[in-house]
Amino acid sequence: MNQRVNSPYLKNKFTIFCIGILFLNTSCSDPGTDSVKKVATEEVRTTESANIPEKEIPVVELKQDPMDYIPKGMVLFDKVSGDLNKDGIADLVLMIKGTDKSMFVQDEFRGELDRNRRGIVVLFKRANGYELASENPDCFSSENEEGGVYYAPELTLDIRKGKLYVEYRHGRYGYWTHTFRYQNGDFELIGYDSTSSRGPVINREKSINFSTKRMQERVNINEDAESGEEVFKETWKDIKQDKMIKLSEIKDFDELYFPEYE
Repeated sequence: MNQRVNSPYLKNKFTIFCIGILFLNTSCSDPGTDSVKKVATEEVRTTESANIPEKEIPVVELKQDPMDYIPKGMVLFDKVSGDLNKDGIADLVLMIKGTDKSMFVQDEFRGELDRNRRGIVVLFKRANGYELASENPDCFSSENEEGGVYYAPELTLDIRKGKLYVEYRHGRYGYWTHTFRYQNGDFELIGYDSTSSRGPVINREKSINFSTKRMQERVNINEDAESGEEVFKETWKDIKQDKMIKLSEIKDFDELYFPEYE
């Protein structure tokens, strides 16, 4: 004979069994537990991210007036403009000069001479002002140095085809040129050219390419040549240049003529 289960004891056991099954199901698929795990994981990721230093974005200073880049105690000596970074906008190169009164000397024949050294400031023109590209405040000697039997060489700056040229001309004795190009965060010396002359007759020409590490030399072997009658013997050689020379690091252009490649 069938009989309903009315025993309180059996009812309690059945209730406990159902609660146990429900607890197991909830533990396996409880969305609240998943949310806790997800939150904990996100906190770990956030903590890890906070420990990773962010890459700092350099702040570029711009000045409206390019003359504001001239260091204190110096004045503008000369300037030249032209595109140096191939953006179609004319940049600016300033030749500057010191004003120290102690650098004025008395010459027996020429009177008072200003022997303050000169330097260079290179500025990129931006939409909202000028940005400093490179500077070297005392890399050039004064314009009043002794020239031996001749006057001191004349220094000029020029910009051609995106390159900066520092040129010295020494009248009938020849000329030499340093060629710079903006790369690696500064203007690097990529070329050096020099000509040694005897009046209008060229004795020797030297051209160094620091990018290809090659040098060309042309020597006039016609000792009795008049102007235009030179006969050149041409030679090429490899050069050793471990590090490119930066404009901002040159101490004195007077010493930058590379006798080691003679």
